[in-house]
Amino acid sequence: MKNIDWKTEAAAGVTTFFTMAYIIVVNPAILASPGTGMSFSGVMTATVLLSFVMTLLMGLYAKLPFAVAPGMGINAFFAFTIIQGQGVPWPQALGIIFWAGALFVAVSVTPVREAIAEAVPPGLRAAAAVGIGIFLTFIGLRNAGLVVADPATLVKLGPLDARSLLSLAGLALMVRMLGKKNPLAFLAGMGAVTAAGWMMGHVKPPETLFSRPDFSSVFLKLDIRGALRLSLLPSIVSIFFTDLFDSISTFIGVSQACGMLDAQGRPRNLKQGLIVDALATLGAGLFGTSSGTAFIESAAGIEAGGRTGLTSVFTALCFLPCFFLAPLAAMVPSYATAPVLILVGAMMFRSVKSLTLASLEDAVPAFLTIVLIPLTFSITQGILWGFASHVALYALAGRAREIRPLLWALAAISAGLLWMHP
Repeated sequence: MKNIDWKTEAAAGVTTFFTMAYIIVVNPAILASPGTGMSFSGVMTATVLLSFVMTLLMGLYAKLPFAVAPGMGINAFFAFTIIQGQGVPWPQALGIIFWAGALFVAVSVTPVREAIAEAVPPGLRAAAAVGIGIFLTFIGLRNAGLVVADPATLVKLGPLDARSLLSLAGLALMVRMLGKKNPLAFLAGMGAVTAAGWMMGHVKPPETLFSRPDFSSVFLKLDIRGALRLSLLPSIVSIFFTDLFDSISTFIGVSQACGMLDAQGRPRNLKQGLIVDALATLGAGLFGTSSGTAFIESAAGIEAGGRTGLTSVFTALCFLPCFFLAPLAAMVPSYATAPVLILVGAMMFRSVKSLTLASLEDAVPAFLTIVLIPLTFSITQGILWGFASHVALYALAGRAREIRPLLWALAAISAGLLWMHP
């Protein structure tokens, strides 16, 4: 502790907080969308609680400068596919998150974690990230009113009304500020659009500025038994794999980019970090939100000099005042958060550069993964079809020996889950 630069670690922790603070508003806006039945204030309290507890645990136990919060992509899958698309009641959906977390914890404390990570082709991991990016962008465009439903063509370009123009203005502001590496980019954009909407009479100000945390709406309201229905198994498996890929990709990518490696060249304290990530998914089901994960935005704090778990401790402390800001957060309209979804989607789309598409047996599974996620509104379908088609096409191409035994097992499980899908 003597060699720690407390000022640098504190500044890095605050930087990380501001780069990811948008999740406090965006996550409840997604999970409490019309039709889910979930409470905005309840989900916001769950979001802040999960972010505080798990980011603190990341700092004190894993001793890593990574912040944890409900993951983008999974929250959209949770709200729009599981609850609205499949008609699963939200308590059972929270039970799905819990069981996915329990599976993740079991894998994270055993060698199975590394075996799965090595067995999954890098191309399928990248394709999943690209597909989720397109999925988020589509939702953002819809929330902005730039894409609307059409009975003839399914979707079409929406009218350029006040809502969509404000979203575009917010998007431009965020892009400008991100270009200057301003950690307040997302918050400033959402705030500017909300303020403009309020001045134009489209946003109603809250009756009170502050409120108590809401622990009565969704906290500990999960249905653990109901989530064990056989028909919900594909969703549990899909969330588990998405969390695992996301966690490994974040830890490996950021650690390599920032030089946070051990003597063997592996990310420092990877096992402990993944255990915290797994607990964040399990805890999310208990608290009342979609699964938590280490945020890629943590790289901003690391670049600002954060190198120890103390950075995460300071980030966690920044979340505490947010327990009392639900009325202010609730006045942010969906078209103000839409630019965040579009930009996060664009950032995830950058994984397309790592795809290898020279052979059909590599290109087709990646393509199916990418297009099926947004077109079916389901991360599950994209991942399952990716596994099954990868193994099938490699076998047909005479490259069966290149397939790891565990990948054969994953493909068989995927095929079985696809067969069971209603």
